[in-house]
Amino acid sequence: MLSEPRSGRLAAWGNALLAGFVSPDDAVHAIIGDDAVHRVEGLPGEAGPVGLTLALGRLRTLGATGFRVALPAPGHPLGLCGPPEFNARALEAEEAVVASGAAYGLVPEVYEAGPAGDVHVQVLWHCLPVREAPPADVPSLGEAERELAEAMRDATAALTRLDVAASGPVAEAAIDAYRARAHGGGGEILAPGYPPRAVRVLELAQRIGLLISVAYDNGHGGAVSASEMAARGEALRPVERVARRAQVAAYNAYVEERERGAG
Repeated sequence: MLSEPRSGRLAAWGNALLAGFVSPDDAVHAIIGDDAVHRVEGLPGEAGPVGLTLALGRLRTLGATGFRVALPAPGHPLGLCGPPEFNARALEAEEAVVASGAAYGLVPEVYEAGPAGDVHVQVLWHCLPVREAPPADVPSLGEAERELAEAMRDATAALTRLDVAASGPVAEAAIDAYRARAHGGGGEILAPGYPPRAVRVLELAQRIGLLISVAYDNGHGGAVSASEMAARGEALRPVERVARRAQVAAYNAYVEERERGAG
């Protein structure tokens, strides 16, 4: 969770495009980010892969009025709605986008090409049928914000107790470095049209995700034995689950608010 999921970028900027807040070119540029190219295969009416601009336009023609994110993990089908084929692909990728108003979903497959030092990332999105059903286990923004506040306290206390470097300055330095990279170009954490609370929730979810990543990747502190490493994992798993739920709630906030307004 050191960076936003590609499904988050596609859903957020796809929603901004559908709402008329950004142009197709600006939306596609934001979705691609640092990747070399994104293509979509399996789109109805297309014999082969097509570019994002055409794909987003086609999904709109098919009835898409918004995009939701799924961030599933083993034993936690977060944001998924079936059928099994789509769920299995999304679980393997650990992310997916589900269209609202059109029974299709997109699952990314990432490829790297080029020599060492000059690697280009290419993404192929697989378009698959989905069930039109409520997504699994997605909290409201209010629920997500409350859960995150508790998770941050619990994670900090647990990691401090386990003498893990991520509970202190190492984590702060990593978070500051990530923020500098993420916002150095003046980029937005969410696309135009999202409520401020969604931005706040996503920022905190990413902060907790970074803390988790640093805890796993940077130094062991006093946790050197197998039992201590297991204790670290036990402390972090529920926090990681909360952070993923909050990310999904934030990315899905545009669709949720629009549907409440139409209800």
